[in-house]
Amino acid sequence: MRFWKALAVVALIVGFAGLGVWRGWVALPPQWNPWAPLDVNLAPNLLTRFKLMALRNDPQLCDQALATSGLRTARQADSGASSTCPLTNVLRVQGGEVALSSSFLASCPLAVAFALFERHGLQPAAMAVYGQKVTRVDHLGSFACRNMYGRESGARSQHATASALDIAGFRLADGRTVSVLRDWPKDDADARFLRQARDGACDMFSVVLSPDYNAAHRNHFHLDVGPWWICR
Repeated sequence: MRFWKALAVVALIVGFAGLGVWRGWVALPPQWNPWAPLDVNLAPNLLTRFKLMALRNDPQLCDQALATSGLRTARQADSGASSTCPLTNVLRVQGGEVALSSSFLASCPLAVAFALFERHGLQPAAMAVYGQKVTRVDHLGSFACRNMYGRESGARSQHATASALDIAGFRLADGRTVSVLRDWPKDDADARFLRQARDGACDMFSVVLSPDYNAAHRNHFHLDVGPWWICR
């Protein structure tokens, strides 16, 4: 009985605290306020994935987050509901502080997660290992209307909603390139950088798959903002 009374008191306190934050009676730093817009300049934390998911169906919140991202984007028209793989609230990401091998389609959460990764995962890894920044990201694409692994049946891939991006390599400021396929198996600075970049991506994306996951990912990182969590 005492346990349940204590639990009720704790729940009441938490409820009042949440109400106070929501009403603005209690001040919290923006990155720890679940109702504050996501700011790409602030380091990711436990609320980041929650805030990313809130962007999926809210173009206004999406625009607020993108305004802090440094990305150049162009909003795309929603596809019809009868489409095999309908897309809503999608953008074409054209680059930013880091160039892209080509533009790519992205759901709003994917675009913002990519900006977070670039700022808080990718560049810190490059500076730590090489003392210089990444200037270009080479990717294999994002949107593809297909099932997982291209199977004829089964669950849809996150690529089918433009919620996944496959990254194959990077170019550094001095012109050198780092390739997932070529450099992951090595025991050198390039391999160390790739592992740090992979680990950093896990703070922003729901699923991060590298060559450590299986042979199908031997040449790229799969990054997505779907409902499952895995970093491998």
